[in-house]
Amino acid sequence: MKTMWATGSVVTLAVACLLTPAAHAQSTKCELKFDLRGWSIFYKSATGTGTITCDNGQEARVTIRTKGGGLTVGTSQISNGRGSFTDVGSINELFGTYASAEAGAGAVNAAEARVVTKGTVSLALSGTGKGFDVGVSFGKFVLTKRK
Repeated sequence: MKTMWATGSVVTLAVACLLTPAAHAQSTKCELKFDLRGWSIFYKSATGTGTITCDNGQEARVTIRTKGGGLTVGTSQISNGRGSFTDVGSINELFGTYASAEAGAGAVNAAEARVVTKGTVSLALSGTGKGFDVGVSFGKFVLTKRK
């Protein structure tokens, strides 16, 4: 009888755990402000700096590197760019390599928008800039914490 009661208690506890929402960390909304400058001749490269700020008070200065390849030609510069991340538990989830793909043509004072992803984290980027860029490219977008 005691064994049956213990088994029933374990099953009840397991079902309760499955039905109870998981107690997980608060999610936070983070944004990126950045400047980026780059070039492309079949190989596309850009570097820049930025600051990530989150609504939970976390903040980090970052270095941005983009690299890729494809059929591209041009130069570009984005000043005062903005990015919005999907909600995360901590700012630490935002650093690393994001997958990127784009297609387009731009001229002086062009606008750009792009979404890059890293697992379950996405970053929507937008900005206006100067330069000339034509083509299709693919590659990576890397955010590294600066010291």
